[in-house]
Parts: sequence; structure tokens; C-alpha cells
Amino acid sequence: MDKSIKRGLVDRIYEKRKATALELERIVSEALQNNDTDTIKNIIKQLRNEFAYNIHEPQARYGGLIGLAAVAIGLGSELPYYLNSIIHPVIACFGDNDANVRYYASEALYNIAKVAKGEILLYFNEIFDISCKLVADPDNSVKNGADILDRLIKDIVCEKATSYVSVLTPPSQIPNTKSSTVIDKDGNHVQYYDPQTPKAFSIAKFIPLLKERIYATNTYTRLYIVSWLILLYSIPDLELISYLPSFFDPLLIYLKSPLNDVKVITENFLKLLLQEIKKIHEIKLLKKRKETELVENSAKNNDDVSKVDADDDDLYISGQNTVIDYAKIIDILVNNLESNDVLIKSTCLEWLINLLEISPESFYMLIPKLLVILLNIISTDNSNLQSVALDLNSKLATLVSTNQNAINFSLLTNNLLLELSSNSNVTSQASDLKKLYAFDWLIMLQNKDPDNFMELTDNIFKILLKPLNGSNEMIINKVLSLLSKILNSSNEKYFNNFMIELLNLLKNDTKLLDSKSDFIIKKICKYLNSERVFRSISNVLLQNFESDFKYSDLNFVSIVIQILNNNLIIAPELGDLRKALIEKSQDNNLFENLFKCWCLNSPSLLCLTLLTSRYELSYNIINQMVKYEININILIQLDLLIQLLESPIFAKLRLDLLDPVANKYLYKCLYGLLMLLPQSNSFKILQNRLSSISSIVKLKTESKAPVVDTSAENDKLLESFNKYQERLQELKDHNDLATSQPLGNSDTIDSASAFFKDDLPLETSSVKQ
Repeated sequence: MDKSIKRGLVDRIYEKRKATALELERIVSEALQNNDTDTIKNIIKQLRNEFAYNIHEPQARYGGLIGLAAVAIGLGSELPYYLNSIIHPVIACFGDNDANVRYYASEALYNIAKVAKGEILLYFNEIFDISCKLVADPDNSVKNGADILDRLIKDIVCEKATSYVSVLTPPSQIPNTKSSTVIDKDGNHVQYYDPQTPKAFSIAKFIPLLKERIYATNTYTRLYIVSWLILLYSIPDLELISYLPSFFDPLLIYLKSPLNDVKVITENFLKLLLQEIKKIHEIKLLKKRKETELVENSAKNNDDVSKVDADDDDLYISGQNTVIDYAKIIDILVNNLESNDVLIKSTCLEWLINLLEISPESFYMLIPKLLVILLNIISTDNSNLQSVALDLNSKLATLVSTNQNAINFSLLTNNLLLELSSNSNVTSQASDLKKLYAFDWLIMLQNKDPDNFMELTDNIFKILLKPLNGSNEMIINKVLSLLSKILNSSNEKYFNNFMIELLNLLKNDTKLLDSKSDFIIKKICKYLNSERVFRSISNVLLQNFESDFKYSDLNFVSIVIQILNNNLIIAPELGDLRKALIEKSQDNNLFENLFKCWCLNSPSLLCLTLLTSRYELSYNIINQMVKYEININILIQLDLLIQLLESPIFAKLRLDLLDPVANKYLYKCLYGLLMLLPQSNSFKILQNRLSSISSIVKLKTESKAPVVDTSAENDKLLESFNKYQERLQELKDHNDLATSQPLGNSDTIDSASAFFKDDLPLETSSVKQ
């Protein structure tokens, strides 16, 4: 370059630099006409090395930038062959600390791109990278220049991205247009388009850069990135939707941007993407229907179905070959459901509901994780989120119930059980709501595969019994319903393990024992086989007592037996069990089973024998009781027994008093009981009852009832009673027993007294005391 050109380029006055650039443009144009490539290359080299790369002289860089732009304009259509040498020094200037240099670089690149047009797309990644920074530049003039440049690049991308092939592409990589037709197997000439033709713009090469830059936190950069994504989405042949998993996660994070503009543009763009996915799904369905119709029509016309060409031009629909990785998209959505941002959660829920209809099979592996998150959303106080989450929860339940084999059954069930056992910080009402839906899932899973469900976890009883201590009856009923389904199909060992866990729960929670034990046992008996429940609990209590039993456990055992006994007497849920005991079926094993356990609480044992009309045995028990300590606890229970004798359940016993000859041991037992009691209200009740039939007792009758020899059976049972009473006495001698409650809780006393109202106006205050 002439010295005048060099001086003009570094002049401090912009107009003089511009005039020099016009002169340089003329020189390059003339050199191009004269085919003087060496001069052009030398000019470019000088502008790069002496001007654009001169880091010590900002003025030189100003001149270098305007000079390189002038050369590009002068080259015109020949620019592609020199573009690589021209553009890189311009791009380098964007990192300069001088704002003027960055502005002039934007201006230079704008002029270069205007000439290069489609060829500039070869450098799209570099331009996009620097523009991400320029839009956040602290200098407003630089940002304005970047905005102008950006609009030009977007126009070029819209016009050229899907079709432009660089003039520098080697001929070997460009398909021979003469060979653009082929002959198919039927001899037809078919035109084709080679999709492998290298384009100047490659979205596949752009995506890795996007994945890096999209995590930017600057508001202006985010707006810039989303604007480009919207542009690329609007170009159908680019199929940006296929790359969605690459940028979907950070895009969702944009929804919690502090600037509302970013939220709005991102939210609208996400809606466009979802509509695109639904549209592509509909296209694929339409394509499938057309193929089916084609095959069916061919079959009707007796054509060879194997020769039907499903790729016929008449069947082609734009978008039918678009590949979308639903599984990855769903995984990203599930992870973002745990966000604290309401907009992100609602967006993810909306996407998940739509994708569930489009690709349900893509959900299979993620349902265990998704369900836990959904249950937590259901337990929030946001009604909108809760409503959508419930809708999705319902659809997932339907999917699992009909496609269980494809679901990780074990992981799903264990996740639900872990969620139930976790100590959540949510409110009680919200926690209850979550538990209700969790139990609905567990009940459904148990119905689908009972055997698999039973083998899942050894801790299932501990987890399921825990909610019984709550106040929500709906949850308690669901727990008991699930337990009944599990236990009714289980073996004895499994059933006994449950009873052990139940007793441990009551033993370790005094509050639960006092307030809920009676209710729990009645409900369990209602849902399960009551005879099986009583047998199992009796065996567990007795086995523990006969083994290494702690002194402190005796009070607990006494309370449990009282609860069982009084439920046996008054609970409607145990009517069948009472009937089985009273009728004395040939299978006497049930009574013996209960008798041995009831020996650990003599008042309850006495009640059991009276209920089953074993009056001689009852009398013998009265006689044996006096051999051992009769403490205040026993007297309280005997007091309650007197009131129970006035209930409808013991109507037969009261009628048996009318036959003193056949039931002499009943009289002896009741008079013996009267002698044990202090002269309390219950004493008067029993005394009045016996006095009311004294005239019948005095009657002399010649007839005698047949004598039934039960001494052997009674002796055997009394032997068990004495054995257990002796051991109880030994334990008491070592450690005084605390006084247990009469029934475990006052509610049971109230329920018992409710039976008495039709018989006698009894007062239960003395019992409660």
C-alpha cells in the first residue's frame, strides 16, 4: 500500500479514514480486474499485521478494520476466496479493551457480511460467540452496533441456511447433477436429492456452542440466545426440535430470570416447541394411517402388498422423519419439577401431561422418580399446581395399571414406601393428602401383583403401621385395607410377623396404646379374619411370656388382653368370633388357644369362660384366684365384668340362672365373685340380680339335669392357669406391677356402657375411677 493510504487509514478524523477506505476499495477492484492476486494478498497481509493486530495503537486498529471492510467490498463476488484471511483479524478485534475498536469491528463485520452473504455462514459459530458477549457490552454504541450486525446475520440465515453451499466446497463433495435421477426396480425414472451435500450452515455444529453459551446469566445475552432459537425454530428444514434435549434444561431455567422480558419470551418459545412436538406427532399418525390405507387398498385390488412403496411422493409429509428423543426430554422435565419456581413447575407439568399422550412408553423408566415428586407437589398449598399434578398422577396410574410389566415395580413400590416413612416438613393436612394418594398407588400395585408386592421389603409393616397413629380416618382405612389385602393372602409366619410389629408399635408408644389401640384392633379384625387375628396375637403374647419375658412387659400384656377381651364381648366386628366360641364347635382349639393367653389376666379369663358357658371352670378359676394376690387392678376389672354381665351379650347367662340345678356352678361362681368384691355399686348390681331369682332357687324340683363329666378338661385348663399364675406371682415378687387401665382407654368403657342403657340405667363413673 502507498504511504498515503497508510497515513489515511490511521488519521484521527473518521471521514478521512473513510475516504482512504474508498480509495483502497478502488485499488483492490482494479487489481482484481487485472488478475493481480499478489497485490490483493499483500494488502490484506499488511492490513492484518500492521494495523488490525497492532495492539499498541488503537488508531491503527481503527484503520485496519475499515481497510479490511473496504477490501471485502472491492473483492465483491470473489470475496469467498479471501474471506478467511479477512474475517479472523476482524473477529479478534472484538476482544479489544477499547470500546471504539469493538464498535468499528461490528461495523466492519457488517460490511463484510453484506458482501459475503451466504459465505459468511461458514463463520456463523464465531460470529454467534462474539455476539453473545457484544449484546451484554457495557458500551451502548457497541451494543447498538452488535444489534445491527445481528439483524443482518439473521436475514442471511433465514434466506440461505438450508440451501447455501460454499463456493469453496470441493467438486468431489457436490453431487453430479447429471446423476440426480435413478431408475428403480420397475424401470421408472426417479429424481432424488442428496441430503449429504455440505451446507455452509450446520446446525449440528452450532448446537455444541449453544450448549456452552446458553448457561449465560446476563439478561441481554439470554434474550439474544432465545431470539436466535426462535429464528432457527422458524426455519422448518433445520428441524431444531430434534436437538431440544441439548438446550432444554437451561432454557427452562430462564423461566425464573429476574427480568420479566426473559420469562415472557422463553415461556412463549416453549409453547411453540410443545406445539411443534404435537404437530409432528399428528403428522406421524397421519403418515401411518396413509400407509395402512395404501396397504389395505392394495390388498383389496389383489396387488402384491410386498411391492407397495410406502415412501411414495404422494405419502410424503413434511416433518414425518423428524426424530425426537422423548425419554431425554421427559428426564429433563422430571428433574426440573423439583425447582422452587412455580412457573418452571407449571410448565414442566403441562409438558409432561402432553408428552404422556404422545409417547407413554418413554415414561416407563422415570415413573418411580416422577411419582415421588408429584406427590410432593400434590401436598403443596398451590391449588393450580396441585390440580395439574393430580391430573398427571391419575393418568400415570392408568398407564401403570395397564402396562405394569414395563415398569420397575420394585423401585416404584419402594419409593412410595420410603416417601411414607420420611419425616416431611409439610403441614399435617398436606402430608395427609400425599399419603392418601401414595396408599392409592400401593393398593393398585398390590392388586396387580400380590406375590411381587409381598416380597419387596421386610420393613413394610413398620411403614404401614406408622400412619395408624394419625388422626385421619381416611388414611387409617386405606392402611388397613392395604394390610388386609396383603395379610389375607399371606402364610402364618408372615401374618405373625405383622402382629409382632403391631404389638411392638403399641408397646413403644404409650399414647397410641391408650388412645388408639382399641380402635386399631377392631378395625384390623374388621378387615382381616378376626379368629386368625386373635389366635396370632394370643400366640405372640404367650410365646414371649414363656420365653425371656421382661417384668416391665407384663403390664402391657395385661392391657392388650383386656382390650382383646372387651372387644370380644362388645365389638360388632367380632360377632362371628363370639358366635364360634359360644357355640362350642368341635374344633375346641380356639378356646384353648385364647384360654392359655387369657391366663395372664384372670378377670379377662373369667369373662371368657362365662361367655362360653363353662361355669364349672369359671367357679374353679374363682377358687384359684384367691390363692394369689388380688390387687386393685383385678378388682377394677372384676367391677367392669359385673357391668358386662348386664349387657345383651350375656343374656344367655342370665337366663341360665333360671335353671339352678343344671347351672349350679354358675351360681357358685357368681356368689364367689360377689364375695370377692367390696361393697361397691357393682356389688349391689350383682346382689340385686341374684336376689331377683332367689325364689326360683328355693323351689324344689325332682328333675335333675344330666351330669356332663368335664373334670378332665377342666383339670387340664386349670393346670395351665395355675402354672401361669405362679410364674406371674414370681415376677411380681421381683418387680411390682404398675396398675394397668381397666380397658386400655375410656372410650371402650363408654362403648360398653352404651349396650347397658336398654337393660339398666347403670352408672359407669365408679369404673372409670
